[in-house]
Amino acid sequence: MSYRFSGHETFPFRYTWLPKALIGIAHDPAVFADEDNAMVEFGVGKNMVRAMRFWIEATGLAEPTGSKSMRPTPLGDLLFGKNGLDPFLEDIQTLWILHWNIATQPKDPLFAWDFLLNRWQENEIAEGPVLKAFAQESERLASKQLSPVTLKQHFEVFLHSYLPTRGRKGDIAEDNLDCPLTELELLSVVGERDGAGRRREPVYAFHREEKPSISPELFAWSLNDYWLKRAPGEKTLPARNVVSGIGGPGQVFKLPEHDVIARLGELAASTDGALVFQASTALPQVQRAQPLDPIAMLTSAFKQKVAHA
Repeated sequence: MSYRFSGHETFPFRYTWLPKALIGIAHDPAVFADEDNAMVEFGVGKNMVRAMRFWIEATGLAEPTGSKSMRPTPLGDLLFGKNGLDPFLEDIQTLWILHWNIATQPKDPLFAWDFLLNRWQENEIAEGPVLKAFAQESERLASKQLSPVTLKQHFEVFLHSYLPTRGRKGDIAEDNLDCPLTELELLSVVGERDGAGRRREPVYAFHREEKPSISPELFAWSLNDYWLKRAPGEKTLPARNVVSGIGGPGQVFKLPEHDVIARLGELAASTDGALVFQASTALPQVQRAQPLDPIAMLTSAFKQKVAHA
C-alpha cells in the first residue's frame, strides 16, 4: 500500500475551502489547472490552492478526470451541489462523513490518519513517541526515506485538523483558521511530558465515548462503506471487526465497545432490514440481506435529523 505523507502543503482544510472548491470545479472542471487563476478565483495563495485541491480529493468530494480537470463525486454533489444537503458545512454529520473519508481511503491513504486512528496502541499521543514510531513505520513502508521535517509537518496537520487554534467552536467566520473537524471534539490536550531538549511537550488523547451526533443512519452508512472497502464479497461481518478492526467504525469514530454493540442492534431499523445484527454469544456478526445505496443512506440520515429536530 502506498501512503501519503504530504500534498496538504501543511494546511488542514478550512471552513470555506470545500464548498468553494466544489462550486469552482462545477463551473470550470479545470479551475485548478492554472494556479495563478485559481488564486484569484478562490482568494488564497498558491500553496493554499494546492491544499484545497488535495483536500477535496482526500475527503472524497471530488476526483480527477484527467491531468488537468476534476469533477464532483456523487458525495460531493449530494452535500454541496445544487440543492445540496449541507451547502454551507453547517451539519455535524457532514463533518463526521469528511472525517470518515479521510481516515478510510482505500487508495493512497493519509499515513497519520491511518496510523494514529487504527494502529496506535497507546491511550495517549505525544510528539516524541509518535514521531519515533512514524520514522520506523515510514522507513518500512515508504519507497524512499522521509525527512524528520516531513514527518513532523504531517503529524502537525493531523493535530491541527482536530484541535482548535483560534476562534470559537461553531464560529464559521471567513478568517477562522481552524479546521471544521475541530467541532467533532475527537482529540484534546490532557497534560504534558518531558520532550527533547529539556522542553515540555503536550500530551493528547482521543475521546473514546458515546457520540450522539453520529445518527443511527450515519453509523449504518459508515458500516456499509467499511464492508464494501474491506470485505465486499462477504455476506457476514464479525462484530469484532466493526468494534476494533482497522478502518472500522469503532476505531475511526473512537466509539466504546458497548456503544458499537448497541448501535449494531439498531441496524435492522435504520436499514429497513438490509443489515441485521445476530447477537450470538459464539460469534456476534452482522448479516447482509440485500445491497444498500450509500447515497440514499446519507440522504435518509439528513432527513431523519430534520424530522427529529
